[in-house]
Amino acid sequence: MAFYVSDTKESRLAPGRFAESKLRILIVRLSAIGDCILTTPLIAAIREHYPDAHIAWAIEKRAALLLEGHAGVDQFVVVPRHWMKSLRAMRSMRRQLKASRFDVVLDPQSLIKSSLLGWLSGAPKRIGFGYPVGRELAPVLNNCRVVPTGEHLVDRTLELLKPLGIEHSEAVFDLPQYGAEQSILAFPENCFGKQKRFALVNVGAGWPSKLWPTDRYAEVVRYLGQRYQLPSMVLWYGEERQTAADLVANSSGFGVLAPETSLRELAALTRRAALFLGSDTGPLHLAAAVHTPSVGLYGPTRPEHCGPYGFEHLAVQPPGDRTGLKMRNAKDNQSMLQIDVSRVCRACDTLLREESGTPLSQGQLDTATTR
Repeated sequence: MAFYVSDTKESRLAPGRFAESKLRILIVRLSAIGDCILTTPLIAAIREHYPDAHIAWAIEKRAALLLEGHAGVDQFVVVPRHWMKSLRAMRSMRRQLKASRFDVVLDPQSLIKSSLLGWLSGAPKRIGFGYPVGRELAPVLNNCRVVPTGEHLVDRTLELLKPLGIEHSEAVFDLPQYGAEQSILAFPENCFGKQKRFALVNVGAGWPSKLWPTDRYAEVVRYLGQRYQLPSMVLWYGEERQTAADLVANSSGFGVLAPETSLRELAALTRRAALFLGSDTGPLHLAAAVHTPSVGLYGPTRPEHCGPYGFEHLAVQPPGDRTGLKMRNAKDNQSMLQIDVSRVCRACDTLLREESGTPLSQGQLDTATTR
């Protein structure tokens, strides 16, 4: 159960307002592909309880390209990346948001840049996280503050709905199905055949501290190929291409370099894959959201908080206490270096045997599980 406070006059709506289904709700989660994906269960939960609500999402362009077409979202408000640095851009955002006359803002990001947008919208009820989950000035600008009790980001985000009378909602991601992007599937079919299963391996990460060594990824790719006859497509983005190519060169022929893909094309590929392997990044959360069995590698971040969500996924992390680690500020990947290949292979064994219906022994379940 989440506890929340709503202690300002501005936060109060007319009695019975939430009994009406035609609420105008704005979700503010601007960036980070993985975090935006983990926010999407808000949409299904709102739709279940307020089917006629108008749901809008304030979001930056790159994440919007992935989520546009979501059946539950009526409106995307695309926010320029550096809008806070320009008074003109701030005024423009204020006019645009006020014109939509939102009743409620949901601020799962709960930082100054997200809560300021909610405040500029003029919505009378702005729901965000209280300290310490809410940071900077967000708990001041949001006038209804939730103190979450859940551990995982998805569970915490859903707790923001309690002030709207919504509790204990199941996490439903329901990402859009795309049409034109299905053409990317010709690539794995040409490499592996229409019926050939394949794994996706993502070598990159947004932080240097989340990178796992390329040679260890190559060992896992060889293992999957030799033990399961499961080839791997190696994903890359931008400057990661050479790293991915090095992995493929050391994969004994079991790895194939993926073409450059958009986020929508990546979504189509992950739906087709038998297994996904990568560190705590957007592609991992995308794979988990479309129910592709996923193994996540966690060093500076905690899977209890941001692991691949769902019981069909596993996270592998080093032993020991991670609470004192400096996450984003860590320039090296020492915590990731503590993850050995054998544990990652055992996690892959677990998911592939579950998929095939092979019973698992207790000894095969020693990796860290997530939601």
